Amino acid sequence: MPLAAEFLLLAALWGSSFLFMMLGAAEFGPWATAGLRVSVAAAALLPLLLLAGHWRLLRTHAGAIFVSGLLSSALPFALFAWALLSISTGLSAILNATTPLFGALVAWLWLRERLPAGRALGLAVGFAGVLLLSWPKADFAGGGTGWAVLACLGATLCYGLAASHHRRYLSDVPPLVIAGGSQAGAALALALPMAWFWPAQTPSLGAWGAVVAVGLLCSALAYLLFFRLIARAGASKALTVTFLIPVFALIYGALLLGEAITLSMVAGGGVILLGVLLATGALRWPAPQRSENQAQSEP
Repeated sequence: MPLAAEFLLLAALWGSSFLFMMLGAAEFGPWATAGLRVSVAAAALLPLLLLAGHWRLLRTHAGAIFVSGLLSSALPFALFAWALLSISTGLSAILNATTPLFGALVAWLWLRERLPAGRALGLAVGFAGVLLLSWPKADFAGGGTGWAVLACLGATLCYGLAASHHRRYLSDVPPLVIAGGSQAGAALALALPMAWFWPAQTPSLGAWGAVVAVGLLCSALAYLLFFRLIARAGASKALTVTFLIPVFALIYGALLLGEAITLSMVAGGGVILLGVLLATGALRWPAPQRSENQAQSEP
């Protein structure tokens, strides 16, 4: 499959995750939806991990991989599933695009990664976009959507923490070990909440199909595609798939759920995207021009 086709397929899969989580959470609730998602993904990935002969590596790094599962899957999936009970899939996907902003911020605070002026400006612009997008939603009264917006931002903060945790403790571990092990760890972490909050009424076949699809397609298959893209194109190019996810999520929400695409969503999403491009270095702030005299005076 051509590289561009794999790139678009991954964006389409991750963009559909918000639709599937919304459909699942409506009947299963957020905890069971998140728990089933990671359980299905773990059931699909662990046999591949074992066939690759990585069991010993999984045991050696079990603690760090479990933490990775909490930060990259268990907590954010539950937060997004809860948020999708009250906000649209498009809005949640746009807020999900702040993940690189939190990743850069956490790396600066935790790993002491250098943050040049251009990237710092990107963080400021990106979070200004978040404010622009979420301010009209900042209703924390009963039935308001303010808490759902904060839940989405809490999920993306978890993703940022997971990225730095990976770089600090798991940089030498094969991706398949991290993918399969983290999903298994997340499934263990969510087992008790999933059982405690299991719905009293039997969910429909449609809801079951949604949680199986989000586990198989948007987690297991998407992870394999993502790691394949990293191997073929490099990590930085593979991560730019984040920019296309909201586009697919907005299309799915509009066509399948009748969700409105508002001007504030487009404007806020555009500002966030600009901030992400600057913060990740994909768009560089122009360097000051040197005068001809300065250039000639240099050795």
